[in-house]
Amino acid sequence: MTVIYIDTLFLLNALVDYLLLLAAARLAGEPLRRGRFALGAVLGGLYAVAIFLPGLTFLSHPLCRLSSVVLMLTAAYGGSRRLLRQGILFVALTCAFGGGVVAIGLLGGTGLSLGKGVFYSALDLKMVLLSAAVCYGVLTLVFQRLGKHSAAAGELVRAGLCLGGRRVELTALIDTGNTLTDPASGQSVMVAEGVRLSALFPSDHRPGPADLSSPVDGIARLGTEGWKSRFRLLPYRSVGVERGLLLAVKADALDLNGEGRGPVLVALSPTPVSDGGGYQALIGPM
Repeated sequence: MTVIYIDTLFLLNALVDYLLLLAAARLAGEPLRRGRFALGAVLGGLYAVAIFLPGLTFLSHPLCRLSSVVLMLTAAYGGSRRLLRQGILFVALTCAFGGGVVAIGLLGGTGLSLGKGVFYSALDLKMVLLSAAVCYGVLTLVFQRLGKHSAAAGELVRAGLCLGGRRVELTALIDTGNTLTDPASGQSVMVAEGVRLSALFPSDHRPGPADLSSPVDGIARLGTEGWKSRFRLLPYRSVGVERGLLLAVKADALDLNGEGRGPVLVALSPTPVSDGGGYQALIGPM
């Protein structure tokens, strides 16, 4: 007779779900909202416990299982423009992980088991935590390698911006989902972290955090003298933002991997565009 401890069952599944949610977000190139991933993982852990409780075995029905996955994904990724993509990646990673567990079991492993679609273990909590730490370390190394492959594939490029004789270099992601354009010219707009471009501006016209967060006030302060034609307000729409404004500046020149692209409008983001810091700007295919 197999004895399953509720605390170990919950903790193990919550940790596995958290790592899988984190992995799917990284593969999709989305910002890592760790608090929301933790919420989704807690829901997954509670579901794992519930299906083993007396009177709740009906929760193992495929429709109930599907509903639990949808609820967990909504909690973790809700509002993302790549919700479907992240969900598919999460399911694929879960299947791969489950297949690995079954394979280990067939080879005689006794540490981790799969039953009713959830993971359980005869190990104590200390060993579960240690195993989770090792898994996280392995995932981190794997995704660092994936980042290098993305650069080799041309998804990450070295971008140089010039403005008034000043130059800044940063790493940009070629993002097919970035459809932001200049309303005046129809050209693609680069979205860059505002704080990363401070070296482009003289001290008296350098956008600060308050200018980036409140672009209307920012352009009133910065768009004076010879810089009046440089700064502008750029309207945008995104998931959760029906009508928003970004402070933008017209750069004299952009080059990608050393290839000149001419002048470009750069929207100054008040927040990082990459949670892990692997890139500092987004630009659509040019």
